[in-house]
Amino acid sequence: MRTATAPMSTAPALSPMLQRLAAERATGALMRDHGTLYLADGQVVHAESPATPGIDILLTASGALHRDGWWDAIAQAGAGQRVGRYLVDSGRIPGGALELCHLGALYDAAFFALAPTRSPARFRYGVSHWIGPVHPVPVDAVQRETLRRQELLDRIWPDAVTDSAPLARAPHPLDAPVPPRQRRVLDLVDGVRTATDIAQHLGRSAFHILVDLRRLTAAGLVEAVRQTPDVSATAPGRIALPEVTADPDVALLRRLRDALEAL
Repeated sequence: MRTATAPMSTAPALSPMLQRLAAERATGALMRDHGTLYLADGQVVHAESPATPGIDILLTASGALHRDGWWDAIAQAGAGQRVGRYLVDSGRIPGGALELCHLGALYDAAFFALAPTRSPARFRYGVSHWIGPVHPVPVDAVQRETLRRQELLDRIWPDAVTDSAPLARAPHPLDAPVPPRQRRVLDLVDGVRTATDIAQHLGRSAFHILVDLRRLTAAGLVEAVRQTPDVSATAPGRIALPEVTADPDVALLRRLRDALEAL
């Protein structure tokens, strides 16, 4: 693992807590609404988000690793949190290829994990990820890349609704040429799938899918399916059930929020 000291902060703090953890060289898991960042000595060593395919899908979908090889690595080295090292040492994947894929997965998940949220973040000291050390990244670099990606998306198309809503073909599409990569994305737009669904189906970076979808939207080929509010769910006298979560602190906060909204 690289242990170079992280440079002084030059990027805006997307997460003040993350900045503090970097300054104290903390090790553990920072859990937010849209994902988790794993830190070791104040650097980001891995990230996960339900919005984007994990490193296992990225490796196997690209053909860099056979799925049987992935599960063998989990069985042999998962408990020891050395899956990455095992994949390289066993000759299943070159070190450079693993590092590139790992960085892609890390930046991809961090983009979603650092998205604005109204819920408090939580940090569990001492927690490590089973992938093990691959390529630590300074917190400032993660934040800069997250901001760069958001600025890129806003330049392509400023409405972020296409990032999370179900997507449909435009009723009167423009006669615009579609590159092959975007065509594969467009072929999966069916009025039901979201950007995350398409990323999982193709085994591609969810951020790159967002880029393609915003370009398709700007070209007049795709639009978000606007959700109709459920009047019955917000009618007077009805209280929505709280969301189910394994985290009792978050569950309590959400129950309090729902109760206040009901009042």
